[in-house]
Amino acid sequence: MFVVTADQVDSRRRPDIVAPALEEIADRFAAHLALPPDRNAGDELQVLTADAATALDLILTLTREGAWSVGLGLGDVRLPLPENTREATGDAFVAARTAVARAKRAPARLAVEALAAPEPAADAEALVTLLLTLRDGRTAAGWELYDLVSAGLTQAEAGARLGITPQSASDRARAAGARVELAAIPALTRLLARADAAQSEGPDAHDPEEDA
Repeated sequence: MFVVTADQVDSRRRPDIVAPALEEIADRFAAHLALPPDRNAGDELQVLTADAATALDLILTLTREGAWSVGLGLGDVRLPLPENTREATGDAFVAARTAVARAKRAPARLAVEALAAPEPAADAEALVTLLLTLRDGRTAAGWELYDLVSAGLTQAEAGARLGITPQSASDRARAAGARVELAAIPALTRLLARADAAQSEGPDAHDPEEDA
């Protein structure tokens, strides 16, 4: 399972954005969440999913504007699940708590942690961080084109929608790294899925109660 714990950046000097973020996540990802997204510890939100693609999409969504430090925890979750995400427990939740604390000091404001098999999680963090670094340099014009292409338009169609020539659309897509990102997302999704599966392949399951 994947637990995303996100802490609002500079929350003491900025308006609270947890409520609108939870609403957006619920609207966009509800069908792929194990429980409804929840507020946790004031200016934090927490999301639980079994789907690697959803976990990656949540990371990309939350890190886009630089408003969140995002921790991803991988591992088992105690069953049966409670009604609320903030009441759930297990390795993935313990790992997510460690991850979000570390993400606050990370250049890309992302960290990925796992208790049972930490190396695959570290590999996933390194490669997702590369993608986030690419995205961090993307201009507003680049995002405009990327959003259209990622929604299913061709570069030419996106260019026509934006009122620019096919060559300009191609140049803008190259500068934005649009094709690089779209090619990387399926590979990163598989990497996260394998990293999560590795958490159940160890000789012994980790009991978070031992850390209490």
